Amino acid sequence: MHMSKVQKLLKCSLIVVTAFLVLLAGFGWWFMSLLSPPDPSAENIKAVLPSSLPYLNEKPSQIRGKILAVVTSTDSIGSSGKRTGYELTELAQGYSVFVANGFEVDIASPLGGEPPMVLDEEDIGVYDYAFLNDPFAQRKLKETLVMDSVRIENYEAIYFVGGKGAMFDFPDNQAIQRSIGTLVELGKVIGAVCHGPAALVNVKLTDGSSFLKGKQVSSFTNREELFLIKDARDLFPFLLQDKLAESGASFSEGPMYLENVVIDGTLVTGQNPWSTWTTAEAMVKQLGYEPKKREKSAAENAVSILNAYEKDGYAKAKQLIGDLNDHEKRLIDRHLLAMHVLVAAMQWEISKGVELIGLLRYAASFV
Repeated sequence: MHMSKVQKLLKCSLIVVTAFLVLLAGFGWWFMSLLSPPDPSAENIKAVLPSSLPYLNEKPSQIRGKILAVVTSTDSIGSSGKRTGYELTELAQGYSVFVANGFEVDIASPLGGEPPMVLDEEDIGVYDYAFLNDPFAQRKLKETLVMDSVRIENYEAIYFVGGKGAMFDFPDNQAIQRSIGTLVELGKVIGAVCHGPAALVNVKLTDGSSFLKGKQVSSFTNREELFLIKDARDLFPFLLQDKLAESGASFSEGPMYLENVVIDGTLVTGQNPWSTWTTAEAMVKQLGYEPKKREKSAAENAVSILNAYEKDGYAKAKQLIGDLNDHEKRLIDRHLLAMHVLVAAMQWEISKGVELIGLLRYAASFV
């Protein structure tokens, strides 16, 4: 009799587990059906040239000056053996904005020569491929200027590209510190995105005070860093958010992995890769020009929806989707919305995850 009860219990348990797995598989299939289908033109954009993109091809007739983009020369995260470098998207998108708005762009690095690159094909788009297929830009990239040799007085602005390698060779580089100090004295524009603000942490003014004292800034946040790399405190020389605050800055932390750009006079900083387009365009504006209009990418549309959700709630975010025109509705990166569903789930923010699924489902209903 006792064995019979055990067998019944095991049978019931098996039925419950099987039902749960069936439900889980069904949910997974339904969830995946909400994602953007494969783009049949995806292979075509890999061969796109800058000359085929009106945003890059139709630019001011006169050069408005030069901007220096600075990338890391570091190819590994400390002694961990994990590979790193500069983020392609943060260089390519910034470069695109500057060129489209009439500026000539040079590329420099602490060591010069060809720097290490981080390329995630899931994140790159048409302008990133246009940059990779631009022989003029690639020649500059393969032969980056050594920071020590740069005559910074010839530039209207400097732009520090992110990538985790910047945490190791930007902060103590004397040429970087001198360049920033000179541009501050000349009243020119300084921009940085993601880990790029690591270049700012040790800069001193002529009176010996910290350049960052009292400045409003942003960068890759502690939450973003530790979510991706649990042992970041051990691998990096510091956490960037903490170091910026220690240097006297007032730190602006936006939602995780969403656009957040902070402008403090001629200093422009962006929180993460999703802040790159706006950081570069804000730099153009601080240089005295109205940034050229362009069509937002699918990722930017998704970020706008997610930012609306974070700031104003579900109803406002849903309204934003509904207010988009038909073309814009088709240009919502639903994979990015889904990523934020998973981020919420991993942090046990269940109600947030459910609402984000609702937004994902609503966005998918228009396609």
